[in-house]
Amino acid sequence: MYLPSQPSKSSIRNLSYNNLTGSIPEAMSQLSSLTVLDLTGNQLSGSIPSELLKRAHDKSLDLRYDNNPDLCINGSCPPQNGKPKLVVYISVPVATVIVILVLVLFFLLRRKHKGSVHNTVNAHNEPTSQLHRSDSYGYDTRQLENRRFTYKDLQMITNNFQQVLGKGGFGYVYYGVLEEGTPVAIKLRSQSSNQGVKEFLGEAQILTRIHHKNLVCMIGYCKDGEYMALVYEYMSEGTLQEHITGGDHNRRNLTWRERLRIALESAQGLEYLHRGCSPPLIHRDVKSTNILLNTKLEAKIADFGLSKAFNHDSDTHISTNILAGTPGYIDPEYHATMMPTTKSDVYGFGVVLLELVTGKSPILRAPEPISLIHWVQQRLTCGNIESVVDVRMNGAYNINSIWKVAEIALKCTSQTSKQRPTMNDVVSQLQECLDLEHGCVGSDGEISIDHVGKGRELFKMDQLERVPLPTMSSGPSAR
Repeated sequence: MYLPSQPSKSSIRNLSYNNLTGSIPEAMSQLSSLTVLDLTGNQLSGSIPSELLKRAHDKSLDLRYDNNPDLCINGSCPPQNGKPKLVVYISVPVATVIVILVLVLFFLLRRKHKGSVHNTVNAHNEPTSQLHRSDSYGYDTRQLENRRFTYKDLQMITNNFQQVLGKGGFGYVYYGVLEEGTPVAIKLRSQSSNQGVKEFLGEAQILTRIHHKNLVCMIGYCKDGEYMALVYEYMSEGTLQEHITGGDHNRRNLTWRERLRIALESAQGLEYLHRGCSPPLIHRDVKSTNILLNTKLEAKIADFGLSKAFNHDSDTHISTNILAGTPGYIDPEYHATMMPTTKSDVYGFGVVLLELVTGKSPILRAPEPISLIHWVQQRLTCGNIESVVDVRMNGAYNINSIWKVAEIALKCTSQTSKQRPTMNDVVSQLQECLDLEHGCVGSDGEISIDHVGKGRELFKMDQLERVPLPTMSSGPSAR
């Protein structure tokens, strides 16, 4: 109800039928000259000031207030006053309970999250729609904070995108350094990339859930307007291909023991994707340029831009019209059916093993194009492993472990997926190869001459098949 700031000296106030709302101001009681106050026919509510009622009672004021259904007399408004009190009595305990429940839920979720990272959660008790860690694999227990960066942040981190590390299908890869001094590799999506916003955010969500010591860690991502990027840990020693094919003369030659360890670590990374994630993931582009090395020459699988979850029951992936992968590494069955499986990754890894043994590229160009698989098969017909082994190793290897790795590689690259081992089998067999190599290395690090050129296993060439070259083009992958 409106009250003038300067009270009028008039003794009569006729405010009837003015659609007034709210309560009667206490200040009305201060109008000592007021003799008549007519508030009839309004929408006033609350209590009538006690002073006005007192004056009306002693006949010094003619107070009229009919037809105000919500107006109370004698300061008593049971229906209206009771409700707020009831609301207070109910809402306070309810709010308290809600706060307690929220806090309990928060701590339970936090505890569950920590438990899953430290492999204390039973994988069978978690929803299959989420990615989680299984407690039978080797994990990197470091907790990397998945951060969201702005485009301005990326400009500062990369010094305005000064140093280019490479380029892939997603876009350019830049070197950067975080504020705390951590070096990173930033994959900035190019305008020509066919990956949409929805696919990008889905990929980033998957990557934030995957942590394994042999998978390149994603530190954060950027979705700032049209700019999209993924921020990874920086692998200073580059790709495996740079070390084994001799393309980068600044990289030193790897010993056979180092190659075996890299093979085992890479296999463990793929095994985790296939068996440690629920649902399992297919990498779809396993190759030596997607295996990165850090300063300790520890291997990590990179480039999950093509990784997809597949149906665990059917062990297949939804058919698409786009063939993913790189020539020389593509599974013939996938090439024919357009349906990749975990055995497609096994095939690509088999080619990587042959690269480690031979030091050659997956497709040889001279004197005419031939797959590395077929080239190795031809030369192993006579049972002479030295004819395919990388000469840069100078014969410093255990002949048995070399033969065993070659055999694993050719099984992995069998024409039919049923003849290929699982990555779990590959990990076990590579561990045996590494044990053989460790057994012939003395305390001084020298290879025992007794193990070089002796104990040769005969290879069953009747189990090998000629492998046709897939025909497709694909750009290089960048770390």
